[in-house]
Amino acid sequence: MDRQSKIQNLKWAEFFAILVLLGCAGMADAQQPAKPPRIGFIMADSSGSDPRVDAFRQGLRERGYVEGKSIAVEYRFAEGKEDRLLKLVAELVGQKVEIIVTDGTAVTRAVKNASKTISIVMASDGDPVGNMFVASLARPGGNITGLTNLITGLSGKRLEVLKDAVPGTSRFGIIWNPENPASITGFKETQVAARSLGVQLQSLEVRGPNDFECAFQAAKKGQS
Repeated sequence: MDRQSKIQNLKWAEFFAILVLLGCAGMADAQQPAKPPRIGFIMADSSGSDPRVDAFRQGLRERGYVEGKSIAVEYRFAEGKEDRLLKLVAELVGQKVEIIVTDGTAVTRAVKNASKTISIVMASDGDPVGNMFVASLARPGGNITGLTNLITGLSGKRLEVLKDAVPGTSRFGIIWNPENPASITGFKETQVAARSLGVQLQSLEVRGPNDFECAFQAAKKGQS
């Protein structure tokens, strides 16, 4: 793992663990449980060996929480299988964990559909308002909170900076996923910026890893 990835994981652990532990503290004050609070931790695209899991565990340890003693964590990994994901979500809901930690839109949606009462903490989501997970970023409401990587206005700024970096260029390609709400938002913002800058924008759609080669080939053809 490179240094930048380590820093990102540490930041993720720092803020994310605080969200979870504040929720646990609230439960302890309200319910005074005899047993350690239980957290469900579920990921759609992992089999368990993942730096995000390590970062989460590190965040817990740094605040003095010991798994199996002061806190209990039920880990579930869907390994990229949708049917398995739904089954694992049902397991956690059936075990009545106090909080479920989700990583990714698909997992958050599955948990949201399975329970309206269990607290849900999102590790990340591209557009929680557009995905109807929260009412607004300022006042989420409901039973979901967490992190978002949605930064409106940044996509257009990137194109502006790129044009300044390579003056004279009149055509740019953009790789985006039409099935990802955040990617759709970014693409639309870039389109608006392209019109204002007077440059052409080539759409290069990528829905999965196997689509990149075709996207690069299309970009090469667009240069001719």
